[in-house]
Amino acid sequence: MSVRRRTLLKVIVLGDSGVGKTSLMNQYVHKKFSQQYKATIGADFVTKELQIDDQHVTLQIWDTAGQERFQSLGVAFYRGADCCVMVYDVNVMRSFDSLDNWHDEFLKQANPADPTGFPFILLGNKIDVDGGNSRVVSEKKAKEWCSSKGTIPYFETSAKEDINVDAAFLCIAKTALANTHEQDIYLQGIPEAIPESETRGGCAC
Repeated sequence: MSVRRRTLLKVIVLGDSGVGKTSLMNQYVHKKFSQQYKATIGADFVTKELQIDDQHVTLQIWDTAGQERFQSLGVAFYRGADCCVMVYDVNVMRSFDSLDNWHDEFLKQANPADPTGFPFILLGNKIDVDGGNSRVVSEKKAKEWCSSKGTIPYFETSAKEDINVDAAFLCIAKTALANTHEQDIYLQGIPEAIPESETRGGCAC
């Protein structure tokens, strides 16, 4: 029996283009923020080592492109996810209205064993913009949406000002960890578990 095993948690970040998915991840993992916007092409991931209680965890956070034309890449990236994070911009109503589509698309592509119990977390980003005067989606409206989908945790964040970013991702890690306890997925140095095969380079990135 090996002690102190390392658990790999796969987290998918979804949301419209420009809502700040990449910025949130960079702020959390690298403590950096860039004003320059560069659209994510396809998907990319970053990793962060965490200690949760007495467990060593590697959080593998997948950043997927928000543009419609990349959504067909979803299946390979969504499979095996332990938690799904949806991000919208509190200043852009359209990004909030898209959440239903992202939620349904994820469940369709990832096809989790228990769709109703699968953990989602919602982040309302860019609360710093214009001192909060530009926001069009209220906290109440966002929480009502979360309640309509079950009990989805909700955080209001600013990647630029580093507001609530660590708290949100700690909740994400704990939620993902709770979801994997039955499955016992352990990291053996391979970023993606490939069933019945040890083929390297299994994903065409």
